[in-house]
Amino acid sequence: MTRSLLKNLRARYIAWRFGSIDPTGNVGKRGEQAAARLLRRKGLRVVAESESDRGGEIDLIALDEKRKIVIFVEVKTHSTTKPGHPAERVDSEKQGRVSRAAMRYLKRKHLLGIPVRFDVIAVWWHSGNLEPDKIEHYEAAFECAGDFQMW
Repeated sequence: MTRSLLKNLRARYIAWRFGSIDPTGNVGKRGEQAAARLLRRKGLRVVAESESDRGGEIDLIALDEKRKIVIFVEVKTHSTTKPGHPAERVDSEKQGRVSRAAMRYLKRKHLLGIPVRFDVIAVWWHSGNLEPDKIEHYEAAFECAGDFQMW
């Protein structure tokens, strides 16, 4: 009895402190919510989710206030039992789209010149589970890619 009560209280605290995961959302959205929760647990401040403009979308934008870095995060969720790593789907074309969207975001927010990092979070979430099976965070997974780089 007390063990289940403690488990329930812990789950409610984690949802309150680090964000909840919508069980009715699609697997991609739940993967992004789980990734945001992971970033918050690591002490980062998530400032935007699904930030999009005419040219692309950035799944998560976070701040590392200690290091003064803006972090752009691409989340890939794998929901099948097929072999393959979710992060493999972040190819050079996707890196270029994320880089260009990040540059436009920095320009809109007058943050050009601030150090940035591009991370990838891979989430394995098989159907029927309330929590992801596995999450891997790859810091500095790629450099700014594509034409019109600033540095």
